[in-house]
Amino acid sequence: MSGQALHEPFEDLERQRLAAAFGMWIFLATEILFFGSAFLAFSVYRQLHPEGMLAAARETNIVLGSVNTAILLASSVTMAVADKAAEQMRKRETILCLALTAAFGLGFLVVKLFEYREDIAERLVPGPHFALKEPGAQLFFGFYWVMTGIHAIHLTIGIVIVLITIWRIRRGSLAYGRSGFLPSLGLYWHLVDVVWIFLFPLLYLGARA
Repeated sequence: MSGQALHEPFEDLERQRLAAAFGMWIFLATEILFFGSAFLAFSVYRQLHPEGMLAAARETNIVLGSVNTAILLASSVTMAVADKAAEQMRKRETILCLALTAAFGLGFLVVKLFEYREDIAERLVPGPHFALKEPGAQLFFGFYWVMTGIHAIHLTIGIVIVLITIWRIRRGSLAYGRSGFLPSLGLYWHLVDVVWIFLFPLLYLGARA
């Protein structure tokens, strides 16, 4: 059974797609405000404690950070191709590219878990046993854990939605090529990638320039 593309209260597909896109842009704006505020706070404290923040930044694993950057960039490509395939009603290619997108997302989380394990082993978690003594170093890793943790949560949500979307397309309950759902999902996924593009230089490259 094919999924119905048009849903109440919309009278045509174009208005439905515009409404979906507008709603997603409103949501993305709130996310940008949140992460923008975090980036601004990080920049302010970096000016207040430059030596400690830079010393802490040199402890981040630039190799794993770079690998994860490449993984997320690849996931953006596969998501864009999935959206294009859906427009052309190519079901097989749509499912394949969405599956690759979810796989890249899971790969990112696995690499990040290895990095977190390394950070914990090296006592880079803020607290009484924190390894670095420079003023501001704990503050850096406070930002690091909060911002990368929230980013990982957003990515996990995206992966779950992508997997549900694959399931719905396979069973025919989602009119993937006409409803405007996939473009909205793509916007969310690309936002998660863009946030990481800002986090990577902020947390990994700043002390190594």
